[in-house]
Amino acid sequence: MKFLLPLVLLSLMPFSVFAQEVPKPEISAKQAYVMDFQTGATLYDKNGEERMPTSSMSKVLTAIVADDALRDGTVTKEQMVTVSEKAWKTEGSRMFLDINSQVSIDDLMHGIIIQSGNDACVALAEGIAGSTANFVIMMNKKAAEIGMKNSHFMNVDGLPDPEHYSTAQDLALMAAYLIKAYPEEYKLYSQKEFTYNNIKQGNRNPLLYRKIGADGVKTGHTEVGGYGMIGSAVAGDRRVIVVINGTDSMQVRADESAKLTEWALTSFKNINLIDKGAMMAEASVVLSDTRKMKLLSSESYLATVPSFSKDAGKVIVTYKSPLVAPIKQGDVLGTASFALPDGSMKEVPLVAANDAEQSSFFKRLFEKLMILAVGVPE
Repeated sequence: MKFLLPLVLLSLMPFSVFAQEVPKPEISAKQAYVMDFQTGATLYDKNGEERMPTSSMSKVLTAIVADDALRDGTVTKEQMVTVSEKAWKTEGSRMFLDINSQVSIDDLMHGIIIQSGNDACVALAEGIAGSTANFVIMMNKKAAEIGMKNSHFMNVDGLPDPEHYSTAQDLALMAAYLIKAYPEEYKLYSQKEFTYNNIKQGNRNPLLYRKIGADGVKTGHTEVGGYGMIGSAVAGDRRVIVVINGTDSMQVRADESAKLTEWALTSFKNINLIDKGAMMAEASVVLSDTRKMKLLSSESYLATVPSFSKDAGKVIVTYKSPLVAPIKQGDVLGTASFALPDGSMKEVPLVAANDAEQSSFFKRLFEKLMILAVGVPE
C-alpha cells in the first residue's frame, strides 16, 4: 500500500541578502579575478576565463610540483643538483647559477619563489624529473588535479609560447591550492630577499611592501603578456586571492593589485549561515513507534556577503511529510536552500538525527488504513 506525501517548505532562520551590489573599482588590467579563499566566492571578474600568457606566474605551479616531490620523498631539500648548460643559458630573470656548479633543492626553491630565476626553474626540473620535458608533463597533470580547466603549460619558467597559457581564474585556484596544501612552504613567498652567489635580490611582489596584510604570491612579466601578478592578503579571519594581468607597467600592476586587495578585504565579510548538525526542522514520522524526526544540517555553510548586508532574508527548508519508516541515522531527508550573491541557490542536504525503525506489522496495517480513511497526519 502506497500513499502520496506532500512537500513541506518552511521559511526560517534569517540570513544576509544581496540585493545591493558592491561598487567595483575601475582598473586597466586586461584580466583580473578576485576570490575569497575560505568560501571560493568570486568577488571580481574581468575576463577571468580569458586565456592569457602566464609569464612567471606559472612558476607557482613549478614550485607546487617540487613541493609534491619533496613531500613524497622523491627529493630532499638538501639534495644537490648540477647546473646544466641549458639551465645556465636560460634567458630572462636569473638566480645567477654558475654552469656545472652544485646547488641544493632548497636554494633553487628560494631562487624561484623570491628571485624568479628562470635558470633555477630549469635546474630544479632537471634535478627532479631528469628533464624539463618530463617536468612539464608533471605540471600539466597537477594543473588538471587542481581543476585548472583552461590552462596548458609548455615550459617550467613561463617564457612566451603560444601553447603556454592560463586564465586569471585558474591562477587563483592554483594559489588557493598552494596555500591549503602547503601552508608551511607558502611562508617562503613572504620572504623579501634572498642572496645567492653573493648577489642579493629582492622579492618582486609589490604588495609585500604595503601594509595591507599581503603575504604572497608571485609576479610575472613578458612583452606579450604585460605586467601581472598573483597576490594574497589577510585581514582578521579572511583571506583573499587577487590575480591581474596585462597592465602597462610595474607601477600600475602594484597600484591596481593593491586597490583590488583592499577593496576585497573591506567590502565583504564572511558569515556562517548554518552549522553542521544544526536542527533545521522536526518532521512527523509514520509506520514507526518514533513519531518525530529532527532534520539536521549535514554540513556548515560559510558565505561571503557584502559588508553592509543585514540579516533580512530566509533559508528555505524542504522535505516530504510525513516521513516514512524505516529511516536510518544520516539518511538524506530534505534540503536547506540559500540564495547566493550571483542569484543561484546553495543547497545543503538535511539528514536524519537518529534511526526510526518500522513498527510491528499490525500497527503498520492499522496506520495505513487510518491514512486511507482520514488522510496523512500533519
